Amino acid sequence: MWISPEEVLLANALWVSERANPFFILQRRKGHGRGGGITGLLVGTLDVVLDSSARVAPYRILLQTADSQIYWSIACGSSRKEITQHWDWLETNLLQTISIFDNDEDITTFVKGKISGIIAEENKWKQAEEEEDSGKFREAELKMRKLFGMPEEEKLVNYYSCSYWKSRVPRQGWMYLTVNHLCFYSFLLGKEVTLVVQWTDVTQLEKNATLLFPESVCVSTRHTEHFFSMFLNINDTFKLMEQLANIAMRQLLDNEAFAADRSLPKPCKTLKNVSALKRDLDARAKNERYRAMFRLTQDERLDGHTDCTLWTPFAKMHVVGQLFISNNYICFNSKEEELCQLIIPLREVTIVEKADSSSVLPCPVSISTKNKMNFLFANLKDRDFLVQRISDFLQRTPDSAFDVVVVVVVVVDDVVVVAQASSLPSSCPAAPDSAHRGRQYHPGLPTASQGLLHIYQRDAADEAKEKMKEEAWNIHFFEFGRGVCMYRTSRTRELVLNGIPERLRGELWLLFSGAQNEMAAHPGYYGDLVERAMGLCSLATEEIERDLHRSMPEHRAFQNETGIAALRRVLTAYAHRNPGIGYCQAMNIVTSVLLLYCTEEEAFWLLVALCERMLPDYYNTRVVGALVDQAVFEELTRAFLPFLYEHMQELGVISTISLSWFLTLFLSVMPFDSAVLLVDCFFYEGIKVIFQVALAVLHDNMDALLACSDEGEAMTILGRYLDNVVNKQTVAPPIPHLHALLTSGDDPPPEIDVFDLIKSSYEKFGSLRSDVIEQMRFKQRLKVIQSLEDTAKRSVVRAMMTESAFSIEELEELYCLFKAKHIMSCYWGSSSSAAERHDPSLPYLEQYRIDPAQFAQLFAALGAWRCGGHTPTLAGRLFRLLDRNKDGLINFKEFITGLNEKVKDYRYYLRMWAKEKEPKRETIKDLPRMNQEQFIELCKTLYNMFSEEPQEQQLYHAIATVASLLLRIGEVGKKFTNNSSKKPTAAAAAEPPAAEPQREPSGEAASDESQVCRALADAQLDAAGPPDATNQQGSDEETKDDTSVSSYSMVSAGSLQCEDIADDTVLIGCGEQRRGSVLDGDWSITFEQVLASLLTEPVLVDYFEKKGDIQAKMAACKAQRAVERQTSSSSDHELTQNSV
Repeated sequence: MWISPEEVLLANALWVSERANPFFILQRRKGHGRGGGITGLLVGTLDVVLDSSARVAPYRILLQTADSQIYWSIACGSSRKEITQHWDWLETNLLQTISIFDNDEDITTFVKGKISGIIAEENKWKQAEEEEDSGKFREAELKMRKLFGMPEEEKLVNYYSCSYWKSRVPRQGWMYLTVNHLCFYSFLLGKEVTLVVQWTDVTQLEKNATLLFPESVCVSTRHTEHFFSMFLNINDTFKLMEQLANIAMRQLLDNEAFAADRSLPKPCKTLKNVSALKRDLDARAKNERYRAMFRLTQDERLDGHTDCTLWTPFAKMHVVGQLFISNNYICFNSKEEELCQLIIPLREVTIVEKADSSSVLPCPVSISTKNKMNFLFANLKDRDFLVQRISDFLQRTPDSAFDVVVVVVVVVDDVVVVAQASSLPSSCPAAPDSAHRGRQYHPGLPTASQGLLHIYQRDAADEAKEKMKEEAWNIHFFEFGRGVCMYRTSRTRELVLNGIPERLRGELWLLFSGAQNEMAAHPGYYGDLVERAMGLCSLATEEIERDLHRSMPEHRAFQNETGIAALRRVLTAYAHRNPGIGYCQAMNIVTSVLLLYCTEEEAFWLLVALCERMLPDYYNTRVVGALVDQAVFEELTRAFLPFLYEHMQELGVISTISLSWFLTLFLSVMPFDSAVLLVDCFFYEGIKVIFQVALAVLHDNMDALLACSDEGEAMTILGRYLDNVVNKQTVAPPIPHLHALLTSGDDPPPEIDVFDLIKSSYEKFGSLRSDVIEQMRFKQRLKVIQSLEDTAKRSVVRAMMTESAFSIEELEELYCLFKAKHIMSCYWGSSSSAAERHDPSLPYLEQYRIDPAQFAQLFAALGAWRCGGHTPTLAGRLFRLLDRNKDGLINFKEFITGLNEKVKDYRYYLRMWAKEKEPKRETIKDLPRMNQEQFIELCKTLYNMFSEEPQEQQLYHAIATVASLLLRIGEVGKKFTNNSSKKPTAAAAAEPPAAEPQREPSGEAASDESQVCRALADAQLDAAGPPDATNQQGSDEETKDDTSVSSYSMVSAGSLQCEDIADDTVLIGCGEQRRGSVLDGDWSITFEQVLASLLTEPVLVDYFEKKGDIQAKMAACKAQRAVERQTSSSSDHELTQNSV
C-alpha cells in the first residue's frame, strides 16, 4: 500500500535490493522468503520480538535521487504481487515524467505530493470506525489477519507481548486477542510457533503464580492447557481475556453475535494502541459494575465518575466517596464499605445549584428533589462540567407519568431549575393516550391495588413486635429519608436483618431490588403486556397452568381463584415479555410469595429484577445460573469447610441439595415465615446472603453429616433441620410446611430460630464479598456451560447411534464440526441470523442448523462422493433433498443422513430425487419413472464422481455400459409406457414434456412424464437448459462439468433416442443439444431397472459399498481450522518471481 513518505537514512540495513532504476528501489526484508542464512534468522527474530512493521510488510519501495544521500519510503507491501503492482504503476505513470526534471528537489517534491494525493483519495472511502483506531493498531490488525488467516469480519481487540510455554521452553512472541479467538505467534531463530484457540472452546481461565510459571495465565480447553507469562501488565490482559471468554459463553447460551457499541462517544484524540473495541469492552465492564453496585436497569450507561464528599445530615459529617453520573441517575457510594450509599433518579431532581465555595467546603453542588430532600456534594474537581452534564441529561429525562413531556432547564446565577409537564396546571389538556399509559390492568381487581396478604389477612395473636418494627423503620425514614432517594447505611442493613414489617415489605423489596425504578420508567407496561398475552397458547402457558395449583397450596391466598388468577397473569405476562426464558419451574413459588406483599404490577417488576439482574440465567431452559451458583457453593464449601466438603463429595450430596435452595431462595425447603426473612436479606444484600446461610446450615449439621454413610441419610438430616427453622417473632401461627408434615417423626429435632441462623451466617461467613462471588461465578460458568455442551453432544450421539453408520467417536467429531459451522454464523454473519436458527425448545438433535453454503463446505470436506467442479451442484441437490421443511436450513440429524455412506442411503437419495410427495408407506414400485432428461443428469453426476478415483477407467467403462443398457431398456419400454400414459387427445402425445422445462404445459397436453418434470421443478432440482440455440451455453456449472470430461467422445442428448452409447462415451445434458434435436418424451425407465443395471457391474457395486475414511477427512477438516482462511496474496506469483 502507499504510505506517507518517510525519510530513510540507511537504505541497505537489513534490506536487500531486488529492482532499481534511476529514481526508485524495490527492496525485500532479510529473512523473508527463501534463504537468508543466519542473518535472515536474526532479522526475522528481531522483527517479531520488537513488533516491527516489516513483519507485516516485508517489501518496500524507496525514492532516491542522484545527488542526495536521503531516501524516502513511499510504498510497502505484504507480498511480491502487491509491491510489484506499485512498482509497475510508478514506471508507467511517473518514471518518464520525472526524468525531464532538472532539479532533484523538484523530483522529490513532485513524487511526495503525488503519493500524498493518492493516499488522500484512498482515505475518502474509509469508514469512520476504522479511522478511530491508530495507525499502529491497524497495522497490528493487518498482521494478525495475515499470520492467522482471519477474515475481515474478525476484529482485533488488543495485542500483548508475552511468552508462550511450549514443552517447558518459553517462546517470546505476541498474543492477539480477537473477539472470537486467542492467537499467539512467535518466530525465534527459524522456529515458528502459531497457536489459535477459539474462546468457545475454553473450559478454564486462571491467573496463577508457580515456581515453573511465574505470574502466568493458564488457558485450558477440553484437550490441553496453554501457559502464557512475561506480561507487562498481566492484570489488564487477564481482565480482557475474561471478558472475551464471557462473551463466548453468552454466544453458546444465546447464539447472539458480539455487537460493537456504535453509540460509544469518540475520544478527543486517537489513543495509541487502543482500539475502539477495547474502549467498548472497558465501557461495558464499567457499566456492569455500576449497574450491579446500585441495582440499576440493563440499559443504564455510566457517563463518568469523580471523587467527592457528601454531607450526611444524620451523622453530621462529610463522607468521602465517588459520585457517578449516568443517563438517568446520580449515584454516590462511600469509599468505606456500607457507610453510605445514595441513588437519585433524575426524574426526581428539581434544582441543581452551584453553591459558594469556601476553604471548608470547596466547589459544592446542591441537588434538590421533589420530596423536599437536599443533597450537598463538595470537593468536586470539575464542578462546571459536572453541572453541565447533569443539565444535559435533565433535558432528556421524561416525566414518567406523562407521554408528552416538556422539560425546561433554566440556568440563573449558577442555579439549574427544572420544570416538567407534571408541574403544569391540571387544566392543561393531556396527551391523547396519557390515560392509557398511566392506567393499571383492570383496576377493579383486588390484586391491582394491594397484595394478597392484605386481602386474606391472618388473625394476629400479638402484633406488638410488628408495631415495634414499624416504628423503628419510621424513625429510620425520618432520619435517612424515604423512597428511592433514601440514604442507605449500615443502620439500614441492621433493620433488614431484624426483619421487615409485613406492611412495608412490598415497598422495601421494590426499593432495594431496583424494581421501583424500572416500574416508574415503564408506566402501563404490565397492563398492556397482560392484554397482549391473554388468550395466547404456548408451551410456557401449558407449563404455567400445570404448576398454578402447586404454588403454596397451604396458604389461604392460593386456595381460591383470586390468587391463582393473579399468579397466572404475572407468569404469563413475563413469559410473553421474555420468550427466551418463558417459564421455568420454581418461578411459580417465588412469584406467589411476591404476590402476597405486592400488587400484580409490583410483583411482575420484582420478577423481572430477579430473573434478569439478581439471579442471572437462573430460570432459562437449562437453569445455567443455578448450576453455576451450585458450583460456586461447592467451591466455597471446600474453602470454609474442607473436611465436610470431602465427605459430602463422596456422598454426592451438595449438588443434589443446593439446586432447590438457590432456585427458590429456600422458600420450598423452609417454613414460609422463616424463608421470607431470607428473601428480605436477599433483596438488600444480593446472592451472597444465600451462600452465607447455606454454609451456616452445613456448619450447624457438620457432625451429623460426617457420620452419614449414604446420600439419603444426609438429605434427611438437612431436610429435617430446615423444616424446623422457625420465626419466633411471627405475628400469627406459622403456616404449616408440607415437607415438614410429611417427614417429621415422633421425636422431631429442636427448633432453630431463623434470626439466630442469619446472625450465625454473618458471624462465620460474613467475609464473603460480592465481587469475589462474581469472579468465582465467571470461573464456574466456563465449566458449567462446557459441561452442558458435552451433555448435549452425548445426547445427540446416543439418539443418532441407531440411525447412523458412524461410530460414537465419529459422531462426536462430526457434531463438533457441525456446531462450529453454526457458531461461525454467530461470528461473521450469514444469510439468516444464528439466533433464528437456534431454538432451545427443540431437542438437542435439532437445535443447531446450517445453511446451504455451510453445508456445501462440509460436504466438500467430508462427503464420500466428490465430483470435482460438480461438487457444489451435487451438494446443492443433496441439501434440497435433506431440507424437508424447505426453510433453507438443515439440522444435525439431516446432516448425518446426508453423510451416511451405506449404499442404501444413496438409493434413498436417488429415490427422493424424483419424488413429489412421500407417502407414509412407500416401496420402490411406487416411485415415479425417470425421464430422459433426468437420466442424462444422473449420468453426468456419476461421471464427475468418478473423475478422481484410482479405478477411473474401469468406472467410466462400467457406467457407459450401464447407460447403454438402460437406453435400450427405455426404448423397449416406450410401447408399454405409451399405452399406460397416453391421453385422449393426440396433442398430448405429440408434445415433448421436457423440451422446455421452465414452461408449464397446458392441462390438456400434460402427460405423466410432464407432471414428473413439474414436480422436479418444484423441488428445485438442477434441470438442463432448453434446447434453444440462444441458450446453448447453459449454466456455468454444467459447462464446467461438460468440459471436465473432454477427453472422452461425447453424444448429444438429442441423439440418445436412436444411438447407443459406446464404452468410452460421456453423456451431455440438453444444454449441448444439436439445433433441432429434442428429448424423447415417451422414453422412461423405473428405479428398479436402474438399480438392477447398476448391480450388473461389480466395480460400481464395490464403489458404492466401500466405506470411506471419515476419520482422515475430519482430521484434515480440523487441521484446516473452522475459520474461512483468506487466500494468501503471496500465492504462486511470488514463488514464480523467486524462481526467476
